[in-house]
Amino acid sequence: MDAPLPTPLSSLNHRHNQKPNGCIIDGVKAADKMEGGDKKKKGYGGRGLFENASFMKWGTEDVLGVARHHPIPCCFAASLLMFMAVEYTLSMIPPSSEPFDLGFVATRPLHRALESRPNLNTLLAGLNTVFVGMQTGYILWTWLVEGRPRATISALFMFTFRGILGYSTQLPLPQGFLGSGVDFPVGNVSFFLFYSGHVAASVIASLDMRRVQRWELARIFDALNVLQFVRLLATRGHYTIDLAVGVGAGILFDSLAGKYEESRKTPTIISITNGALFADAKKPIWDALNVSLKCAEKGVGR
Repeated sequence: MDAPLPTPLSSLNHRHNQKPNGCIIDGVKAADKMEGGDKKKKGYGGRGLFENASFMKWGTEDVLGVARHHPIPCCFAASLLMFMAVEYTLSMIPPSSEPFDLGFVATRPLHRALESRPNLNTLLAGLNTVFVGMQTGYILWTWLVEGRPRATISALFMFTFRGILGYSTQLPLPQGFLGSGVDFPVGNVSFFLFYSGHVAASVIASLDMRRVQRWELARIFDALNVLQFVRLLATRGHYTIDLAVGVGAGILFDSLAGKYEESRKTPTIISITNGALFADAKKPIWDALNVSLKCAEKGVGR
């Protein structure tokens, strides 16, 4: 078992528990205090700049134990160094060329299969549209039937910001795009590429299912979302970055919707004060206070 690292509090206690020898003033030797004063006069600024820095307290076991106790951040640190090397040595894609997308490279065989079989492409597009309808139906059901608006609020946040970002930077339609009349948006109308609303809405629905412990349904939605992910890459309906950010957007806006709901449940000082101010002036102050407390309880219950 590793020995516990000394804390500032334990160090402080150790210092003050020492027996005074006549030369200690406030836990610091008088000679050190005088020396510190001389250093200030000489321009040293008293203590060293990094004397109390965290890394000055690290020991060999602390450094070696980082990889053992925190492997994931260490992997991230290694990947940071790797991608720094890649970024500064990689040749940029020229403006005349189409964007390079690793997801397009990985799904090239499936793209060729769908390109040579239009009926299969139409079938998959129709199934994907059904899945979009399932997402929409579930999100609206949680609000209209179950009275839980968080997923609906999250979807509204998500699609609003998708519209802002999609309009701000309009990406070119990928070469080789395989559209279908039964795909969503229906009829191959123009759409924003960044980011994927299909994927983000699926994540929002899945997170809500997990909150109410609908584990099996959440796993089904996750599996369908992965298939949707692959299909959108194979048909060149989205770039890989659109889909990856779609996952992050679903998680982010679900969290923001939760914070919004919590903010609406917290009683504010204004509501409590208003309850007291608008109470019957003829009643004693205790009645006015009771009115304020009732206002607070109603605010918490909302």
